[in-house]
Parts: sequence; C-alpha cells; structure tokens
Amino acid sequence: MTRTPLSRVACSIARATDLFGDAWTALIMRDVLTGITRFDDLASDLGISRKVLAARLSRLVEEGVLVRERYQDRPPREHYRATEKGEELYPVLLALMAWGDRWYAEPDGPPARIRHLECGHDTTAVPSCAHCGKPLTVANTTQLPGP
Repeated sequence: MTRTPLSRVACSIARATDLFGDAWTALIMRDVLTGITRFDDLASDLGISRKVLAARLSRLVEEGVLVRERYQDRPPREHYRATEKGEELYPVLLALMAWGDRWYAEPDGPPARIRHLECGHDTTAVPSCAHCGKPLTVANTTQLPGP
C-alpha cells in the first residue's frame, strides 16, 4: 500500500496520524475496543459504507493494529481483535474523548462515561509524567530533539 508523505516525516505525531488521522479509523478502533468486532456490526453501528469500512479494516490489519480471527467454521465467520499495538491506542481515544467532552458536549453532558472498574468511579484521561506523576501541560513541558 502506498504511504503518504506523512509516514516519512521525522515526527511521531505525523507518522501516527498517517494511519490514525482519519475519523473513521478512530471510530472503528473505539468500537473494536469496546466489543463491536464483526464487520456487519461495525458497518451498522458506524453507518459507514462497506467499501470504506473494508479499506480501513484492511489497513489496520496490515499495520498490525487489528487481527482477523475466525470465530466460527460453519459457515466461516471472522471478527476483528485489537493487537497489543491496537490496545495501546485506547489512551489516545480517551484523551480525544475527554477533549471532545470538554469542548463539544451537549448541555446535558457527554454522550458516554468511562468507569474505572478497579475503583468503581467515573474517570477521564489525565496525561501525567511517567516519573513524578504530575499532570503534563504545555506550560510545564518542552520538546527536545531525538537521536
């Protein structure tokens, strides 16, 4: 598959958005990570054309974000499952959801909530320093060149 120039840019955000910068891809991953894994169910839930869905799923499988697995032999049926690489997109989706909830939620509130099963409370994504645990902001971080 031909890659866009973004895949060759020396920037991790550019390289990631080469795959993930399309709204359908984010919504497909949201659905798969929340348990909607069959092609017909994805098409129905998203209201996406089958051609566009097939193309996006193909790319996600090619990139190692999803795998196709057979769950039934007669008749043959397959579904999609997130790989470790795909599951690691979950915090990205949570951060995007938190931003959307803050800036685009309806007056009644956001359309969905995230419940942390370990403590039983509703929560939101909070990016924090891997060393000290404090929240990361534009004001308290800087970007340095890589190797």
